[in-house]
Parts: sequence; structure tokens; C-alpha cells
Amino acid sequence: MAVYAIGDLQGCYDPFRHLLDEIDFEPSRDSLWLTGDLVNRGPKSLKTLRFVRELGDSVITVLGNHDLHLLALHAGAVRFGNRFGSLEKLLRAGDADELCDWLRHRPLAHYDKKLRTLLVHAGTYPRWNVKKTLARAAEVEAALRGDDYINVLGRMYGNAPNKWSGKLTGYKRLRFIINCLTRVRMVTEDDRLELKFSGSPWRARKGLLPWFEASSPAWEGTRIVFGHWSALGLIVLPDLVSLDTGCVWGRQLTAARLDKRLPRVVQVEGQYL
Repeated sequence: MAVYAIGDLQGCYDPFRHLLDEIDFEPSRDSLWLTGDLVNRGPKSLKTLRFVRELGDSVITVLGNHDLHLLALHAGAVRFGNRFGSLEKLLRAGDADELCDWLRHRPLAHYDKKLRTLLVHAGTYPRWNVKKTLARAAEVEAALRGDDYINVLGRMYGNAPNKWSGKLTGYKRLRFIINCLTRVRMVTEDDRLELKFSGSPWRARKGLLPWFEASSPAWEGTRIVFGHWSALGLIVLPDLVSLDTGCVWGRQLTAARLDKRLPRVVQVEGQYL
């Protein structure tokens, strides 16, 4: 049995199917981890979401920020705009309710003890170890699956608060957790999230650093697999695997095999929009 992780799909169905062929993925035998952002920008969000759902228990996908925005649009928590026109076909599909209900029940973080590996969309907080990351993710997961989920989706937008406190409550607490797991790229030296920056890390202003370079992180000793940051690109280190290689921008879609000591990396050409 092989365990492969694949970076952000963003509606790039054809490269996804090509990559699965390249790694000889067999649902009855293998496991697939997806870093989230299954939808938006690419041409086939509906087909991608349907296919991932059909893979059943062979696939684990965490929620990304684009997935959450799809849920907010579907729930009527936010207004539809031209920026998200690639989601219109999905939202009008006859099975949109079933697809979004399935998506709403996906986790924000997944951990495999045997592989010593944590899967998230964007990152985690420097002072959260694996146990705390999973606990914080579970808070949001419970809220998204509860009766108040429309309000949760509507109130998740915004960059504040930008520093964690155990005293945070309500929507502010949920917003921070969502931002940390699905939007973070850079942090300050005193552990504040900098959510406006999206470029290459070496272009950041002084005092900002990638979340995974924070000093003495609580997750040390755990391998973290993530996507979200196409400007960062591919990184494959013993304790860090970055897999958003810009498929939707015409670069590559990347898979990394996680159950081997040295991850095998396979790439296919991306989707030109």
C-alpha cells in the first residue's frame, strides 16, 4: 500500500487524473492525501469535487480557503462575485447540496501516527504541537458540522485577531484557527500571523518569516505536509513537504509518496487557463 500526498488541485481535473495514472494509484490498495483547495480558478471544479468524493475512504482531504469560500457561497453566507466565476457551474449543479455537505464534513487537519506526519492546507501555529493543532481543528470542524455553520462561514473572513490566546472565544477564536490552518504563510518574530503577504518568502519585509521557520516550534519532530503557497513551490525535507507547485497557473501538479524514507516525487504539467 502506497500513501501519496498531492498539492492543490483547484479544479484542474485533467492533470489530476494524469498524475494518478503516473503514480499507478489504486483506490482499493493505496491512500491519497490532498492538501485542500480542490476547487476554484481551474476549469473543472465540479468534475474534480465529484471525482474526489467518489474515491471514498481511499482519500483524505483537508479543507482549504477556497473550499471554505465555496461552502460560504453555497450557504448564502457571502455574495457571489465574478472573482469566483469558475464555481458557478458547481453551485448550479443538481448535486451541489450533496457535494457541499460532503465537503463541509472534511477535516482541517489530519495526523498519521505511524508516518509521524501532519496534513494541513496552509500551516499551523508555532506554539501548537500536533495534539493542540488537532484539537483546534476539531473546534472548527464541530462548528462547521453544527446548526450554526452558516454564521461560522459568514464570520470567518478577516485578519484579526492575528495572535493566539487561549482566552479567545466565539467567532474570533474560530476565525483565528481557520486563518492559521488555511491561510497562513508568514508570521512575525513574536508569533503574529501576517495574512496579507502571498509572494515568495525572500521578498518579504524584515521581521517576517515563513511560519515553518518560527523559532523553537512546538511541532518539532513532526513532518508537516501542506500546500496553499504556490510562490513557495516544492520543498521536500525530512520534516517539511510543500506541495503547491502552481498547477492552476500552468506549472506542475505534484505528488509525494509519504510511506518511504525518502519521498518519491512525481510531477505532471499543469493547467493553462
